Amino acid sequence: MASLKLGKLPDRTPAKITITVSAALSQALNDYAALYRQTYGESETVAELIPFMLAGFLEGDRAFAKARKDGLPVARMSERSRRLPGSGSE
Repeated sequence: MASLKLGKLPDRTPAKITITVSAALSQALNDYAALYRQTYGESETVAELIPFMLAGFLEGDRAFAKARKDGLPVARMSERSRRLPGSGSE
């Protein structure tokens, strides 16, 4: 088999996640979308902004990046995420 510099691409299938947020968080997200529109002159829905907001949050979390680098088991992360507020398990 050929040894390519580019490795096999990861799964890029989008996953739909449904969450429930507080009224205050919903208002804050709508306010952010309005400020985004005012800043960039382009209207994006909250649903369109959230994936980028989450990605930015995760990329900026050094402890999370270190844990993933150290091989944090995915199963353990999944169990923990089921207990987090807003994860739908309340």
